[in-house]
Amino acid sequence: MFETVRSRVCESADHSFFGTVAADGSWTFDYAAALAALSPKSQTQDPRPYLLLGPAFSFVHLLDFLEEKNLRFNLPAGSRVMETGGYKNRSRSMPKAELHALITERLGVPPESIICEYGMSELSSQAYDNVTSDKCHVTREIGASRHPSPATRHFRFPPWARVQIISPETGREVADGETGLIRVFDLANVFSVMAIQTQDLGVRCGKGFELIGRAQLAEQRGCSLMTA
Repeated sequence: MFETVRSRVCESADHSFFGTVAADGSWTFDYAAALAALSPKSQTQDPRPYLLLGPAFSFVHLLDFLEEKNLRFNLPAGSRVMETGGYKNRSRSMPKAELHALITERLGVPPESIICEYGMSELSSQAYDNVTSDKCHVTREIGASRHPSPATRHFRFPPWARVQIISPETGREVADGETGLIRVFDLANVFSVMAIQTQDLGVRCGKGFELIGRAQLAEQRGCSLMTA
């Protein structure tokens, strides 16, 4: 997917892919390629900002490796990271704030330069998060008591898509600040289903939502689980 976008919108051929296929057909992380691309020598040769993209579990693998080797990088000013979420039992899970803090610590990319995507193959549109000053008093677990907590990263879909946060008990939308299952109506889904109700949990925050993760006991899904 990223290679398709790069080939159509980027004139530069300077890019690296940090994945390799294991003997069983699964994807594994190519740490040597990553270190070569992130090294200070590479930055000296090309001081332009970096754009580092991948699923959350791949960032966990990279960050754990950097911690094990006691390595830190300071990517050029203006660099961006995009993580597409989803751990899918491929790594340990962690809250986004913790993951982003580790990205800042090990790669030198500030939190405001980290972008998150939420999407799936069943939808034609994706949601992207933005850092806001909105405060949304959230309930972290369905049925739990409410604890005020400012949510600063909210996902929003484009205008032709709508998201609802649905109570699994009633099938109706929850109130602002409450947790439920994410349901998406996507008008770009021509010749396909109009709506998808996921097993992902989100907190309703106005027209957007805060992504919590998969519902307990939900089946792990995602294109990154597919073999090459």
